[in-house]
Amino acid sequence: MVLVQKSYLPPAILCVISGTALLSAFMFEHIGGLAPCELCWYQRYAHVAALTAALPALLFSRRTGVAPPLLAAAAVALLIGAGIAGYQVGVELGWFESSCATPITGTTTEELRASLLAAPVVRCDEVAWSLGGISMAGWNGLLSLALGLATLYAALITERRR
Repeated sequence: MVLVQKSYLPPAILCVISGTALLSAFMFEHIGGLAPCELCWYQRYAHVAALTAALPALLFSRRTGVAPPLLAAAAVALLIGAGIAGYQVGVELGWFESSCATPITGTTTEELRASLLAAPVVRCDEVAWSLGGISMAGWNGLLSLALGLATLYAALITERRR
């Protein structure tokens, strides 16, 4: 409750956390050598969308009525990102099928070649990194869900205070 008393704190915290998540993902990619799959990119887009909404909310936090809808939009983006992360965890566990998890099949050389050329570079069903038995997608899903719910709460409280 203390965090929403200052109108600039919710969007500032959102910018820091989403920005850190994106920076971490790019560091895993460029320093750690873990190329992102298609679903990983979609999860990054959710954080980019949240930042796109949070930055104007931060800049115009003193104007009443501007921050709540922007925070709500950021919350929706994060909750969609959490859903995508949950789907990727399901793909990793074999619960769901994904086009970026297509197996290489074929009986002739031409069929194998076509299958290899059509296959994604990075497969969504392989866990490239995990911590405590939870994949990167799992951690991002937990972060996005918690941050999305907290941002939605901040949007509601900020709107009520108006």
